[in-house]
Amino acid sequence: MSRAVSIIGAGPGGLASAMLLANAGADVTVYERHAQVGGRSGTVEGASPQGRFHFDIGPTFFLYPRILSDIFAECGRSLEDSVELIRLGSHYDLLFENGPRMTATSDIEALQRSVATISEHDAAAIPAFLADNRAKLEAFRPVLQRPFGSWRDLLRPDMLRALPLLRPGRSVDRDLKSFFSDPRVRLGFSFQSKYLGMSPYRCPSLFTILAFMEYEFGIFHPRGGTGAVMRAMADAARQMGVRFRMNEPVRELLIEGRRVTGLRTDAGVNKSDAVVLNADFLASMTNLVPDAKRRRWTNRRIARKQLSCSTFMLYLGIRGTLPDVAHHTIFLSRDYEQNFREINEGRIAPQVPSFYMQNACVTDPALAPPGCSTLYVLVPVGHTREGGLDWSDAERARYRALALKRLRDAGLPDIEDRILFEKVITPTDWEADLDVHRGAVFNLAHSLPQMLNFRPHNRFEDLDGVYLVGGGTHPGSGLPVIFEGARISARLLADDIGLRQVNTEMTWSDRPAAASPVEALAERNPL
Repeated sequence: MSRAVSIIGAGPGGLASAMLLANAGADVTVYERHAQVGGRSGTVEGASPQGRFHFDIGPTFFLYPRILSDIFAECGRSLEDSVELIRLGSHYDLLFENGPRMTATSDIEALQRSVATISEHDAAAIPAFLADNRAKLEAFRPVLQRPFGSWRDLLRPDMLRALPLLRPGRSVDRDLKSFFSDPRVRLGFSFQSKYLGMSPYRCPSLFTILAFMEYEFGIFHPRGGTGAVMRAMADAARQMGVRFRMNEPVRELLIEGRRVTGLRTDAGVNKSDAVVLNADFLASMTNLVPDAKRRRWTNRRIARKQLSCSTFMLYLGIRGTLPDVAHHTIFLSRDYEQNFREINEGRIAPQVPSFYMQNACVTDPALAPPGCSTLYVLVPVGHTREGGLDWSDAERARYRALALKRLRDAGLPDIEDRILFEKVITPTDWEADLDVHRGAVFNLAHSLPQMLNFRPHNRFEDLDGVYLVGGGTHPGSGLPVIFEGARISARLLADDIGLRQVNTEMTWSDRPAAASPVEALAERNPL
């Protein structure tokens, strides 16, 4: 008899789980409160007299697509045939305010030449940095591929072998001092900690592997944006028999004792043998599960957790093109550390902020009408909190003006005059409209007390029959890691209710390079 599985949320973790569990023999239904799939990895569309603009909501590139490729392959499908992934020759331009420019690329000789314009000493240290992090990733890989269900998992041999390389007492910035003396170079190898919503001065040193993975494996632009990957996953899941119930928010989990037996929407009650929770973990816990039913993740404990930062977003459809602006640009403020103090304290938004911008049409012009471009601008700011910044209409307008000024500081003087479409998202909007707890778009912070066994478990510890996927659970945030977490949770669920086994082998760096879809993509889209 088929086993029924309900999935709450059609974000990347929910979509990967739907594919894997349908392939394992489950009768899968996905409940999504919005009209499109993808969650924070979906698409913003905007109309103008010239035509429609298409923007990524959140993640703007694909790092290490091998894991998702494995998921497609396990389900008898090909990621390469479903989405075109374009490998970018230059990853980013890093612009230091009133200072040099650094171009990040997987061409290590070109990277060294670029870094040498800042520090010849640091350029010479790049091979040592790569070798150290290659060993670090290999040591930590088994830890990322398995669940953590108790403190005993922290003492398993693979964890103990990894600890010396992980240097848990160091921050990312401090660890990078072993290789790079110039603070600007360290920023060039550490701003990736923002993918986790954390400062490189506080983020655990493990996460130097983020920059390493970009240089080792390259970064990719999915043609059509990240949302195109989400839609391809949903199409694959539908072909496998998964039902999607869009615009149908889940109102309640049905609980008997400590076991979840289904869920309730406005359309009625739906019983299931297991529930996969892909909605924002902290928001869904406080909204769907009575506090008395949670022992470890009570409202009181949730309130004490350290959260990631939030973001102030501008999605601008503009007249004309930006041929001299890179696909990805990081503009780093003169006082980067002050930015992070303001973000962490949360009382004011950064007054001279650093920011990220994406000029995707330089690679994928079909995202905008002919003769136009999309410009995506992300400014890290604090999440919402009691006594924190109030994102009123006046503050929203003030910060919009500040963001446009910073674009002028970065060498784009006339953007405001060219705007044809505009959408703004503040931390309050992330919370109210996109169901993100406190607007903390990168979920629980990835501090050491909130990693591994201390993060919400894949097999949820407070309720039987509930399995977690997404950036709020183990292993953490970032699309490759979320996909890995979906494989962990799907395997646990399949084992628990008697489905076919979910494969978790042949991933990360344990497969011969010749068999890697990443290298195949690189050959098709060379640097």
